[in-house]
Amino acid sequence: MDLNLKKEGTYKYDAASLGEVMLRLDPGEGRIRTARSFRAWEGGGEYNVIRGLHKCFGMDTAVITAFADNEVGKLMVDFIEQGGVATDFIFMKKTDGIGRVCRNGINFTERGYGIRGAKGCSDRANTAISQATPEDFDFEEIFGKQGVRWLHTGGIYAALSEQSCETVIAAIKTAKKYGTIVSYDLNYRPSMWSAIGGLDKAREVNKEIAPYIDVMIGNEEDFTACLGLEIEGQGSDLKKLNVDGYKAMMKNAAAAYPNFKVIATTLRTVHTATNNDWSALCYADGEIYKAAQYDGLEIMDRVGGGDSFASGLVYGLMATGDPEKAVNYGAAHGALAMTTPGDTTMADKSEVEAIMGGAGARVQR
Repeated sequence: MDLNLKKEGTYKYDAASLGEVMLRLDPGEGRIRTARSFRAWEGGGEYNVIRGLHKCFGMDTAVITAFADNEVGKLMVDFIEQGGVATDFIFMKKTDGIGRVCRNGINFTERGYGIRGAKGCSDRANTAISQATPEDFDFEEIFGKQGVRWLHTGGIYAALSEQSCETVIAAIKTAKKYGTIVSYDLNYRPSMWSAIGGLDKAREVNKEIAPYIDVMIGNEEDFTACLGLEIEGQGSDLKKLNVDGYKAMMKNAAAAYPNFKVIATTLRTVHTATNNDWSALCYADGEIYKAAQYDGLEIMDRVGGGDSFASGLVYGLMATGDPEKAVNYGAAHGALAMTTPGDTTMADKSEVEAIMGGAGARVQR
């Protein structure tokens, strides 16, 4: 398939993301409520995708975000620099000494084990990126002068505040104006939308965004809640949606939004926190492609698995133009990312391709 990507020599970055990057504090094998020490990581739904595109797949990427200009904000910039993602488009917002003007987001996450599910506890109100306006970022410079082949953003950033709704729409419109491909992960979180209008606001914002999106990613609840799409023959219990239901969902979404060149979703059956069945589907050009099935996948840390799926999918689409290969890149990368701690990938492309080729887990010497 032809996504009409920007040609070589017309862009500086292969991909950029727009969204919040939080400081993740991880109690390791323990619980948040009883921890005496935490390991620090950086992570965010949109950022994780472009970090994976750089660290695993070798692409030149940048992040568009904002931090409070204090020591924690500088720590976050340092984490991003360690990940090799360009920091040219980070806005450092002036703040006071106690975070009244703005602050940096914190995310406590415990991994879960067996019958105990993973648990997250975010502290992200009044963050610098939730207050950021289009004027804080020169989107004309980013997309018009420097050039970006691919922009990734999503519904988590859009849900942060009324202001973030406006900023994400401005960024997407400018990106499309200059021929940048845009992917969007709906990532519907009811608790995040509740403070700014709930389901009605989520649907209003995402329906405004959807006509500008080339690659739409989401699960069944994302499409029904955010875009108001119905799934024929499916009752109210979306947790029991089968593969045929997902296929119907994708076809309905493609009919409602013909601009969607690709629609993708992960497929996950949770047996325990550390044992899932895992796969994915991709719709393109009227066809639906299913990735390899990873049954009984043993998981160390499931956070970021969906983002790493998106990262592999985007790489596959950009590098091969083949949706079947792309969805398999995504599923394999997501599976590998969940075998290591933290939000972001520790895999490399050769490992992903080996898994795609059926490699086992025998020791490598």
